[in-house]
Amino acid sequence: MTEVDRFADIRPYRDEEVPAAIERLIQDDEFIGAIAKYRFGSLMSWLGWAIRPLIRQFLRHKWAKVSTIHQVQMGVTRYMSRMIATSTQGVSFSGLEHLKKEQGYLFVSNHRDIAMDPAFVNWGLHTHGFDTVRIAIGDNLLIYPWIHKLVRVNKSFIVKRGLNMRQKLEASALMSRYMHFAMKEKHENLWIAQRQGRAKDSNDRTQDSVLKMMAMAGEGDVTER
Repeated sequence: MTEVDRFADIRPYRDEEVPAAIERLIQDDEFIGAIAKYRFGSLMSWLGWAIRPLIRQFLRHKWAKVSTIHQVQMGVTRYMSRMIATSTQGVSFSGLEHLKKEQGYLFVSNHRDIAMDPAFVNWGLHTHGFDTVRIAIGDNLLIYPWIHKLVRVNKSFIVKRGLNMRQKLEASALMSRYMHFAMKEKHENLWIAQRQGRAKDSNDRTQDSVLKMMAMAGEGDVTER
């Protein structure tokens, strides 16, 4: 078994897995229904039988030439560009001149929104010529199978929640090995929130458990004081 195979349950999809993942999304009734409800609202109650096949046809045509993670992310980039232009007064970044493009980095940020927190990190990296991040996302948020597929197409890796103590330790060790492997051997950038769940009280303290997990596959103890 190769090193990459060991991470098959948690890692993002690879390029060669993208076409099949997209086809599974198109065939997923819940995914199509979610899009239909968002775009057409109450019309679904009496025209759903006609709308669903049209959405499938549209997506199959739109995604016909999408075969890599990079192509998927370019679609996200267009969305981010419109969103920033229409809903902000601009976004600025600093410190990127200290990073090397051929090296993998771990970005740890505060946590306000699981989608937009890493999206803004990605925007800063992309607009400055860096590779985007692989995003850590808890499986408690993947409430439907189609969400699980969708996030892995967009470079997310899965943090397993709701485990007993032994399973939690094993999952943390696997996660740590994956993160070290992705950064050191694949030179990938990673993003992880500094704590589980959003900091609704603005108390942005990094959880010791996050630091311990990151150190499990490395050397030393990052929680020593």
